Amino acid sequence: MIQETLLSFITIAIELTILFLGISFLIYLFQGFIPYERMESLMDKSHPLISAGIAVLFAFVTPFCSCSTIPIVVHLLRNHIRFPIVMIFLFASPVLDITILTLMTAILGWKVALFYTLITSTLSIIVGFSLHGLGYEKQLKPVIMENYSPPTSTNKVNVNRAILETWAHMKSVYPFLIIGAAIGAFIHGAVPEEWITDYMGGEHWWLVPIAAVLGLPLYIRLSTMIPISQMMIAKGMALGPVMALMISSAGASLPEVTLLHSIFKKKLVFTFVGSVIAMSTLSGFLFYLI
Repeated sequence: MIQETLLSFITIAIELTILFLGISFLIYLFQGFIPYERMESLMDKSHPLISAGIAVLFAFVTPFCSCSTIPIVVHLLRNHIRFPIVMIFLFASPVLDITILTLMTAILGWKVALFYTLITSTLSIIVGFSLHGLGYEKQLKPVIMENYSPPTSTNKVNVNRAILETWAHMKSVYPFLIIGAAIGAFIHGAVPEEWITDYMGGEHWWLVPIAAVLGLPLYIRLSTMIPISQMMIAKGMALGPVMALMISSAGASLPEVTLLHSIFKKKLVFTFVGSVIAMSTLSGFLFYLI
């Protein structure tokens, strides 16, 4: 068992390392061509539905976790970007990391990655406009932000900067990938397939809301969850609870909720948490369709 677990860990770790380094480097290499200022202008002045689409696209090209999303949310609010558009970005940004989505495609398949992207994007848009319709814009606090530089376009390839950015990204995310690979390898080698099938299989629909709630305090990053979910699904666990856990843990961690108290009043903070749980639960149930 130990030999099988170790071999599984080495295989997963090597595969994830190659994918992570290659994808991250390419993204940072061409990041200078992303028209951040133009996208911000479109979010402010376009038709609401077009602005919503731009906000989701902006979430794709800004590789932030839930906590590091907060400074750019404050930046957008200070620049008077419309409230529902900022909320759409807030919900979409942590769960739509292009690096992680590419890893998801390679590890879990393109259908899972596509379905995940469509569900999270659509629900982020619905929740953002719903909060606006319910008048939650009044729940914002005035915030002054210092020492923050928003992403800008350079319109050129900078190899040295891409290497440095990849290295910085690797230092912050790669440990979580390795932790996920280790847990996934342990599941592969030590957890009986029958146990997962019996207790976490497709019949147990109630695992979806439980997973959505548990994801918040666990703060399991998407980079950690991908190799874990690969092994859990291979062992027979239903896709729904896995995705509910993945979305809730990435979408609203306890550190992020703490930071949100500095820019949102309590009512909006609680509504944000409830919205993430609702999004995660609904997404989990929708994953039973594929």
